[in-house]
Amino acid sequence: MKTRLMSIGIKPVFFLLLGISIILMGCERARQHVDVLSTAPVAQAHAMIDASSDSSVTGVAVFTQNGDQIALTIEIQGASPGLHAVHIHANGDCSAPDGTSAGGHWNPTGVAHGKWGEGEFHLGDIGNINVGEDGTGSITLTTDLWEIGTGSDVDVVGKGIIVHAGADDFVSQPSGAAGARIGCGVIVLAE
Repeated sequence: MKTRLMSIGIKPVFFLLLGISIILMGCERARQHVDVLSTAPVAQAHAMIDASSDSSVTGVAVFTQNGDQIALTIEIQGASPGLHAVHIHANGDCSAPDGTSAGGHWNPTGVAHGKWGEGEFHLGDIGNINVGEDGTGSITLTTDLWEIGTGSDVDVVGKGIIVHAGADDFVSQPSGAAGARIGCGVIVLAE
């Protein structure tokens, strides 16, 4: 072995081993960096929806951030079958029995009411939940237009989620003629 190292030369072998060591250390650092990223906390907010206006509607809204996208899932129960509008409202306040303490639609961009993703629409114009005969329904939405817990104008935290008695017609101003507020929840940061 000694003769063989002498014929190759000690310096090239030394530098080859040094290079391999550096590459392996770099791979370990990259793996540790990926581990840190994969365990980084995900921003999440939620709202527990309680009945208002003498209804029996309850549910939950969950906002989950993944990169620059926020996914919203809303599930309700205890509603009459058919379409029910759901909106984010300006105030995180459900103290009024009819949900009016939540204020009007959340509209930080100051545009007309409309249908999500088509022309102008409020950032709170989520859409209609189709409720089945069993009184349950859900809706999902993914967007990069909202933020969670940043305190910016487009942060959903501190707003209200309202479920309405009727469908949003996506035309009537300022709120889609969706009727009474039958469910209300306050959006808070998840812990």
